[in-house]
Amino acid sequence: MALRDLSSSSSSPELHVLAVDDSFVDRKVLERLLKISACKVTTVESGTRALQYLGLDGDNGSSGLKDLKVNLIVTDYSMPGLTGYELLKKIKESSALREIPVVIMSSENIQPRIEQCMIEGAEEFLLKPVKLADVKRLKELIMRGGEAEEGKTKKLSPKRILQNDIDSSPSSSSSTSSSSSSHDVSSLDDDTPSSKRIKLESRG
Repeated sequence: MALRDLSSSSSSPELHVLAVDDSFVDRKVLERLLKISACKVTTVESGTRALQYLGLDGDNGSSGLKDLKVNLIVTDYSMPGLTGYELLKKIKESSALREIPVVIMSSENIQPRIEQCMIEGAEEFLLKPVKLADVKRLKELIMRGGEAEEGKTKKLSPKRILQNDIDSSPSSSSSTSSSSSSHDVSSLDDDTPSSKRIKLESRG
């Protein structure tokens, strides 16, 4: 089982992220972005491995792992065997794990798929390639969510967050062409969040 824990010396609370993707390259990219954002990362290569890590597979051998606190699960949508969507449903059906935010990633901007994941409880849907801006925004989201839970305040819904990212950003311009809204793999530091790319491609 491919597991990697990356510690941070930051004084701020360290978030533990479980990253699930069958693509080795995509796992390494996501791991790097999360590490840059001072997160602790555990990577697994399949939905089945994720269930084992979370202790949802019924295997007593994983009982020691499920005691580890996971603050966020980021999973690819299309994977052989157990898909990201199926993993999402199993997590949300678990009374012990349903409160863990789950983010779905995909290289395909298919609106019905996105809506289906959001209905099933996904925190957000990211369009690959995932950017550093996406990871930073997710970290802020989880930090705000934790504060809201402690204060018993209402948590901002994922769909509103997606829309707010579009409407409030001064960098979003009507002059953006459809050609420039396609997947940009030129830089991991691209500050165009995937939520904006989803909207832009939907217009194209």
